[in-house]
Amino acid sequence: MNLPTWITVSRLLGVPLILMLLTQPTPYERWIAAGIFLLAAGTDWLDGYLARKLNQVTELGKFLDPLVDKLLVLAPLLVLVEMNLVPAWGVFLILAREITIAGWRVNPAMQSGGVPGANLWGKAKTVVQIIAITALIAPLPEAFVLPSQILFWLAVALTLVSGALYLLPALRAPVESP
Repeated sequence: MNLPTWITVSRLLGVPLILMLLTQPTPYERWIAAGIFLLAAGTDWLDGYLARKLNQVTELGKFLDPLVDKLLVLAPLLVLVEMNLVPAWGVFLILAREITIAGWRVNPAMQSGGVPGANLWGKAKTVVQIIAITALIAPLPEAFVLPSQILFWLAVALTLVSGALYLLPALRAPVESP
């Protein structure tokens, strides 16, 4: 395994730490969980940058990176449901989009012209998800509850928009028979 892949794996190791810290958390543990989440989320950019810069893009890295990204986002969202900070149906919408796109990417019959990379909407979705999850994990003062909820719903909306924009070009293309 090369350095970028090790960084991706380190991001995965943050997931159980975050989950453990958010099991009946104290405010201090919530701050630590928020910090670990932000640090782990920041490595997403770093591993991709290094893989390209060092010419170390691998099939394993291309497989692990999006998988780890989904686990890093979905794990704390599920805990936030358990903590009654976000509704399950909002998290379900995010989960449904992620499963749909993941399935689309691995199904050659659904792809015409290859798998598109992340676009501006997908990047905006990721940034807003990270900010929203961090704001919801952190034990912020009462004045931040509504802004945190607004960020969560903005993340849900961007998740759905980016998913639709990802799928629409392929849905419009004629399907070739085998």
